Amino acid sequence: MKILVIAAHPDDEVYGVGGTIAKHTINGDKVFVLILTDGATCQYPGNKVMVGQKRKEAKRSAKILGIEKIYFFNLPDMQLDTIAHVEVNKVIEKTIARVEPDVVYTHHWGDVNKDHRVVFESTMVAVRPSFRDTIKRILLYETPSSSEWNAPILTDKFIPNVYVDISETISKKIQAMEAYKSELREFPHPRSIEAVTTYAKKNGLVIAKEAAECFLLIREVI
Repeated sequence: MKILVIAAHPDDEVYGVGGTIAKHTINGDKVFVLILTDGATCQYPGNKVMVGQKRKEAKRSAKILGIEKIYFFNLPDMQLDTIAHVEVNKVIEKTIARVEPDVVYTHHWGDVNKDHRVVFESTMVAVRPSFRDTIKRILLYETPSSSEWNAPILTDKFIPNVYVDISETISKKIQAMEAYKSELREFPHPRSIEAVTTYAKKNGLVIAKEAAECFLLIREVI
């Protein structure tokens, strides 16, 4: 199988899908990642060195997880809502045409981060069914410090219905997170090692496993 993980920023792919990516690659699946923004425009304005560092961290992390290839598009971080919707659509459509994935993972529509919302909306345009489709599953992932930080509005709440046992790959996820030194935070921040481990254990309790990642299934073709 070919898997495409669509992420707004460098590190989203690890925080949301890291354990599952490792499980896919161990099982022989080919995993590709699309990162739409440079991850630095807003946080580090004018700092071109940081843009390069983010890419290096992403590549280091990808190697740990066994990712086949990362597609980088340097759209401005935290400003995707200022770009024409059709332009963001094109980036995702182009990557889907290249990869021809069987499974697509992308952001949840209710995340507090607007970049995530834009990526979700553009992904939904890009994965519209057609007679040439290879896509069999579309799933949304949760992103710590975004999915849980929005207002408690039911229509925007992340309500998972698919769980992946990552008991055997949680260590790979942690290693991949550690590769993103610029993004790690101190506990109790949701993007700390301790917090992400706690999330995985909490999700694992739902399915009586040591650790899990959870997703919201949008569409499945059988």
